[in-house]
Amino acid sequence: MSQAQESFFLARRSRKDSPHTTAAYRRDLAGISVLLAGAAGCAPPALELAAVGAGALREAFGSFAETHAKTSVSRAWSTWNQFMNFCVADGLVAGNPMGAVARPRPAASMPKPLRGEDTPEQLLSAVASGERKSRDPWPERDLLVVGLGLVTGLRSAEMRALLVSSVVGRPGEQRLHVRGKGSRERSIPISAPMEAVLGRYLASCRARFPQARFGRESALLLDLRGEPIGRGALQYLVSCCYRAAGIHDRVPTGANLHALRHTFATRLAEDGANAAEIMALLGHANLNTSQNYIEATGREQRAAVMGNRTYRALAEAAGVGGEPAVGD
Repeated sequence: MSQAQESFFLARRSRKDSPHTTAAYRRDLAGISVLLAGAAGCAPPALELAAVGAGALREAFGSFAETHAKTSVSRAWSTWNQFMNFCVADGLVAGNPMGAVARPRPAASMPKPLRGEDTPEQLLSAVASGERKSRDPWPERDLLVVGLGLVTGLRSAEMRALLVSSVVGRPGEQRLHVRGKGSRERSIPISAPMEAVLGRYLASCRARFPQARFGRESALLLDLRGEPIGRGALQYLVSCCYRAAGIHDRVPTGANLHALRHTFATRLAEDGANAAEIMALLGHANLNTSQNYIEATGREQRAAVMGNRTYRALAEAAGVGGEPAVGD
């Protein structure tokens, strides 16, 4: 089994998967392999691929589902389905048994923006004024992180992967060069206010770490020691900013930093951006994902409902002059 899995990853090298994707695949394969080995009474490295059939996989996925969310089970199922298809193609097994393993029905994925019309503005104001209290406050960095989420829609991994050289272009025409999921690259324009935020942040870095050398290939976002910021530290920073601004109760459950990205996309849709534009700016692989933001705003649905002729009769019955406005 372990040799087959390494061959699987070797075959995927030409797909140029991102390190994040590869790590997720390895976790999914390892997690189920441990359960399969436990049922077979052997250590994972000694597990034989030929001994893994539909029954063993059903049992392993059943145990896995007891301690993992639907999305995790669904992702693991997809990973193992791809792995077993590879094994069939390479002649390692006669057939793919994953068709006999139940897969959770995926829940409808809906955007989770910050709740409240003025919440993003309240958050930015609180962070800029230094309302986040800490032993070593760094408002320039806090504002950059929150600003990147709200006006560029970057994912956590994309923020952490930014380099100083990711900021390209002349002043007034700068853009962020971003490498996203699946190693897909995109370029996001930034405005003068974000350029100013970036400039103040870089100046604060030089003041905080005078002995450090900030080259073009240095990480853009740093922790308090001057090292590239980690995933946990970045999530904690954003969570603290929410609490400092008094908006932690307006953050959808489980969203945290991703709520900033969803707020960015939702506001794009509300302001008239089409699905293709949203797809390009957010780095989506599927146009349907981008379309979700347009549907979530409800603007087109609301316009259709308000166009119902019965509303005119209701307006007359209620003694209301004219037709109801779409934005009311």
